[in-house]
Amino acid sequence: MTEPNLQIAGLAARFRQIAETRMRGLPLLHPGLAVETLGFAWQKIGPDAQAGWLGILITPWCMNLVWLPGDDQPRPAEGCVREYRIGEERLDFASFDDEVCGHYQSCSLFSPMFDFIDAQAARDTATQVLSLLRRPPAAAPADPGRRRLLFGLLENRA
Repeated sequence: MTEPNLQIAGLAARFRQIAETRMRGLPLLHPGLAVETLGFAWQKIGPDAQAGWLGILITPWCMNLVWLPGDDQPRPAEGCVREYRIGEERLDFASFDDEVCGHYQSCSLFSPMFDFIDAQAARDTATQVLSLLRRPPAAAPADPGRRRLLFGLLENRA
C-alpha cells in the first residue's frame, strides 16, 4: 500500500508549490490562509465500497474534499467526474493525475475562500464537513413485511 502520510504530504507540497507559482498574486487568494490538509482517514465510499483516504485540502483559493483511492482501487481517467455516496450525501469528484502528487479525486466545497475570517474558521468548517460525512447512516425503518404493509394500507383506506 502506498504510504498515506507521504501521499497526503505530497498533495500539500504540490498545492504549496502551485500557491507560490501559478496562483501567486491573483486577487482570489485569501491572504490569511495557507495550504494545509486536514482529517484524512481510511474510509469506504460509493456503491461498491471503494477504500481509500478521505480528507480536506484547504488552500488560499479553495477548500476541496479529496479522495486518495487505495492501491487496489480503480483510478478514473483524468478529467472524469464520478459521483460517490459518502454518508447521506452524493458528491461529484473530478479525477486528476499530477506528476508530483499522483492520482487524486477532488470535490469542490468552497471557492473562493473570502467567507472565512481566518484559517481557524476554515479548519472548523472542514472538521464539521467531515463529521457530517462520517456520521453513521440513519437507521432505516423496520421492514413491515408485505402482508402488514398491505393490511396497513387497507386499514388506512377504511
